[in-house]
Amino acid sequence: MRQIFFDTETTGLEADKGDRIIEIGCVEMVDRQLTGNNLHLYINPERASHEDALRVHGLTEAFLADKPKFAEIVDQLLAFLAGAELVIHNAPFDIGFVNAELRRLKRGVLTDHVASVRDTLLMARDLFPGKANSLDALCRRLEVDNSKRTLHGALLDAELLADVYIRLTRGQDALLMDDHGDSGGDAHAAFEAVDLSRFELPVIRASEAEAAAHAKLLIDLDKAAGGSCKWRVLEPAPVVA
Repeated sequence: MRQIFFDTETTGLEADKGDRIIEIGCVEMVDRQLTGNNLHLYINPERASHEDALRVHGLTEAFLADKPKFAEIVDQLLAFLAGAELVIHNAPFDIGFVNAELRRLKRGVLTDHVASVRDTLLMARDLFPGKANSLDALCRRLEVDNSKRTLHGALLDAELLADVYIRLTRGQDALLMDDHGDSGGDAHAAFEAVDLSRFELPVIRASEAEAAAHAKLLIDLDKAAGGSCKWRVLEPAPVVA
């Protein structure tokens, strides 16, 4: 399976009010292995970033002035994403911005060009209900090193997301993996039944000293409980001769 971990930086938070994409980061993974075939683009948004957004990403108008406009990179971007599953943290945000850019160019919507979209924020909320599930919070919880994330950057965030995703989904495919780590075969294949009756399990009995120590412990528990403790229920009934 080909997956693309996808992130954007933008001039603000509202695509429907004219905010634009200024950076795109794409990290490719095939069959749960990073390939190193990544895509990183800076884009001239033709407008200034809001002050709050600028504090987050640090990409100034002067830096972006000589970068290509979205119309100049759209073919490269869509070719790179074609047919892949996109993995995005808070997918509606990034998809909303890409769709706004595509609509300006009459190029449809992003889901016309990719196989599917997976939202790791929804995954995290299912796994960790009631907890903070930002990318930074997940990095801390899953022990992903994000010490270089002093500012938000689309490529760095996509790389961190790939690491977070692997840890979020670790073990899910274990039952379907062969010795080489590849999934295959019939997931419902029958396994040979093992007759457990042919095994004789050893019974290790307590020594006299261990039995005496256990009896003393029960007496102490009885005193603490003000009556018979629950362990007494497990004692075997006396044998009547």
